[in-house]
Amino acid sequence: MDLRALVDKDIALTERALAKIRIAPPRRSHLRKVAEDFLTMARSYCEDAKHSRDQGELDKALANITYAHGWLDAGARVGLFDVGEDDQLFTLSE
Repeated sequence: MDLRALVDKDIALTERALAKIRIAPPRRSHLRKVAEDFLTMARSYCEDAKHSRDQGELDKALANITYAHGWLDAGARVGLFDVGEDDQLFTLSE
């Protein structure tokens, strides 16, 4: 698989993950803000990845999309996101 195809595949995977997650902590919980921050970071890195890909900066795009999905995995693993026990899109603890 060439680098462009890998970047495209990883962006599609992360977009599927972004569509699936739901913020788990209740609105009045201090963890709600943490979950929202994780989600903002993931979305920002995903957008950066798409921009880098469109500019032909494939190495940078791959790094950005890896960071994006890392934020989602971390949030799912510590319980900030409800991912419906999806261990295909997310790295869960069990």
